[in-house]
Amino acid sequence: MILADMLGREVVDSNGDRLGEVSDFRFALDSAPTQLLSQARLVGIIVSPRTASSFLGFERQGMTQPWPVAQLLRWWHRGSFLVLWEDIAVMGASEVVLRPDFVPYESGLPR
Repeated sequence: MILADMLGREVVDSNGDRLGEVSDFRFALDSAPTQLLSQARLVGIIVSPRTASSFLGFERQGMTQPWPVAQLLRWWHRGSFLVLWEDIAVMGASEVVLRPDFVPYESGLPR
């Protein structure tokens, strides 16, 4: 699977109700960095109810400049949430279907 192909896919709950679009991914580093790279593990997807565009790094703590861009992206991505990889039931060609008991977690976008 190529992650870039998932960007923009519609995300629906188990009843088929639209929740948003895949706009980003979250990874965890499970070990210390090696000589070249750290081992990364896909934790989940970020679902944005309004847009599939990227956060452009403004979800990171302390990223507030330039101020107008930061404010626009916070507004544009309001309501975004993280869905853990294990809460994805089906990764279809055009949509992502979530399990009935999925939990929406905070996306990490500063308020």
